[in-house]
Amino acid sequence: MKTHKLLLFVSFILVLTFSSFVSKDKGKPQQFVVVLDAGHGGNDPGNVGNGYKEKDIALKVVLEVGKQLEKNPNIKVIYTRDKDVFIDLFVRGQIANKANADLFVSVHCNAHHSDAHGTETFVLGTHRNHTNFEVAKKENSVIFLENDYESKYGGFDPNSPESVIGLTLAQEEYLDQSIQLASFIQNKFTNKLKRKSRGVKQAGFIVLHQTVMPSVLVEIGFLTYKDEGKYLNSDTGQKEISTAITDAIFEYKHTIDGNVGDYNYHENSNSNQISEINEPLKQNDTGIIYKVQIAAGSTKIEPKPYNFKKLEDISFDFESNLYKYYSGATSSYNKAKELEEKAKSKGYKSSFIVAFKDGNRIPLSEALKTSTN
Repeated sequence: MKTHKLLLFVSFILVLTFSSFVSKDKGKPQQFVVVLDAGHGGNDPGNVGNGYKEKDIALKVVLEVGKQLEKNPNIKVIYTRDKDVFIDLFVRGQIANKANADLFVSVHCNAHHSDAHGTETFVLGTHRNHTNFEVAKKENSVIFLENDYESKYGGFDPNSPESVIGLTLAQEEYLDQSIQLASFIQNKFTNKLKRKSRGVKQAGFIVLHQTVMPSVLVEIGFLTYKDEGKYLNSDTGQKEISTAITDAIFEYKHTIDGNVGDYNYHENSNSNQISEINEPLKQNDTGIIYKVQIAAGSTKIEPKPYNFKKLEDISFDFESNLYKYYSGATSSYNKAKELEEKAKSKGYKSSFIVAFKDGNRIPLSEALKTSTN
């Protein structure tokens, strides 16, 4: 009898111990996975403007970005290559997809026969002009170095504008997030490093097409422009560029984690009553409502003012595996502009106005055409 009781007691302790392990594991924050892709490599040097090698500079920048990111224990870094080897574009995408990555960042150096210089960051999309198409064509031509590239890429031809148009669909649901990251990167280059910005652009890069997560391709400068090539090849330049990209990734992660301020998660009995997005809203005769998107993240946060730096009238919806949080709800675009300025003054620098019609989100340009403000 004593033995039986002892066994029951030991079993009970084991269950409690196992349960505590399980609960601890569940409480662990999920790692944010960033796949870093150094363009070219091995028998593909990339462009060699002024005698510098794109493959070497891209690799050094990527390794430094990874080193800085890994200082954060909640970030996991995966490299498509961490040495001078050639990796198929097809494989680079597979690496990111198998890792279930949250971000894919590909680093390259630009080249041109003119005095063109500056930084530009691309997201996947149909080329908007001849220049964007030429940049994409140059980077996509790498597939000709791969074995059996015709079957790997379904007959994709880097020299054909028609082929490029067919690339955009797979990345469409991640386009907003990709543009957001690209904007952060360009802002860091411009504001911190005082580099010339050539903007955020869309073009048909096959390496971005292979991924199923927010993805950008960063052209960190032109090796063919003498001063810029020298800067990109220097230790100082590479460190500054890496830090700017790292800071942009941290800013992006902060934003999708909820962009929560100093008031997060503390109960406040005086907080306003909040309505979710699917509750009825006051609308004008066009059925259009403007809101200010202040944050987006994979974790649901109580839509209370104390979680969003005391901004009022917080609502949210769930789309593309993200909770999107909004401040305000007005039928007046001018009033929405005031709400946007207020959100930015509270620290939500990347906030922007969005429009809804009959409860469904519509392009802002469409709303402005039909609204009478």
